[in-house]
Amino acid sequence: MHVARFAARRVAFRTLHESGCFLIPNPWDVGSARALQHLGFKALATTSSGFAWANGRPDNAMDVEAVLAHCRAIVEATDLPVNADFEDGHARDLDGLKKNVRRCIETGVAGLSIEDATGDPSQPLYEFEEAVARIRAARAAIDARGEDVMLIGRAECFLTGHPDPLNESLKRLRAFADASADCLYAPGARTREQITAIVQAVAPKPVNVLIGWPAPFTLAELAQLGVRRVSVGGALAGAAWGGFLRAARRLAEGRFDGFADNAAHAEMNGMFDPQA
Repeated sequence: MHVARFAARRVAFRTLHESGCFLIPNPWDVGSARALQHLGFKALATTSSGFAWANGRPDNAMDVEAVLAHCRAIVEATDLPVNADFEDGHARDLDGLKKNVRRCIETGVAGLSIEDATGDPSQPLYEFEEAVARIRAARAAIDARGEDVMLIGRAECFLTGHPDPLNESLKRLRAFADASADCLYAPGARTREQITAIVQAVAPKPVNVLIGWPAPFTLAELAQLGVRRVSVGGALAGAAWGGFLRAARRLAEGRFDGFADNAAHAEMNGMFDPQA
């Protein structure tokens, strides 16, 4: 794929963050990516959990080679900008982090996120100064490439059981913004008050909110809070797996009524037929 095509997607992606609020759903394979483009979404984001589940693994269990190949496949599947869920950069040291960020950029992504979760239950988060240094390192790697790839700084305090997740998230996200992250993200924030505090803490930089449950918000209401983009993480993959497991469990009982809500064969063929 030509670099100029990447450049156009990257410009479009940055423009989406400049005003309003947009949905950035998370496909987990080529088919789901193409379906989401067919439905009219303007950008996509990978999901570490959805990708892992599709490969029979738990979240955060895929190695960097597999993740990079997955990013490349999703980028090549559609014409949309793609944001990579790049977890912690798949390296503990800063040189390794920079190398992996450069490799992620080479897949053609328009943005990538670096989170501060370690994956180590004994120390779930990188220490504050190290977490900030990792965002600076990712920023330096992007800038050295000279390509307009957005950096999303993620504070994982809500998801890792921090005793004061909001205030620690605010502290970290402010520092990530100062370290030149382009967009900020604290997955797990669920209330209007939490979301508003995060938006105000890093303004005017854009904030991503994760909605992966039957939330009492509409997109318009989140926009009124100042949110610029909304992702769903592994929720679409979870919805697909939920339907599969319900149907499979009924099948195991000798029943076939689990297929009642299936997508129609003709609809699926029509969506994926390049001549349609």
